[in-house]
Amino acid sequence: MARIAAVKFALTSVLLAAAMSAPLAQARSQADRPVDGSFAAVVHVAELPPQGRTTYERIRLGGPFQRGKDGAVFGNREHVLPQARRGFYREYTVPTPGSRDRGARRIVCGGPMKQPDACYYTADHYASFRMIVE
Repeated sequence: MARIAAVKFALTSVLLAAAMSAPLAQARSQADRPVDGSFAAVVHVAELPPQGRTTYERIRLGGPFQRGKDGAVFGNREHVLPQARRGFYREYTVPTPGSRDRGARRIVCGGPMKQPDACYYTADHYASFRMIVE
């Protein structure tokens, strides 16, 4: 009996923690959501970190890319970017100095590979995006 009560308590705690954190994550990305087809938050290419500028330039040239997953389809499951057909968005790694893995920084572009319709930068692994402008 005590074991069942402990499991119920643990599950309730996990569900409560998840419910409490969801509005915070949602609120954080609201400022960066599209408004009437345009993005409220933008970043100029010159404002990207140096690794971001290099990645952006490589995207425009069609490569080469450092990571095997660069150019992979980005599913937009977070629904932060404008809705588009599956396969429209592709993601690219923006290296993070000192990180042993891909890190949290990405550029996601939609449209043709070398001349995308739009590119977006995220420094927080898809929680928020800023549209890249020249």
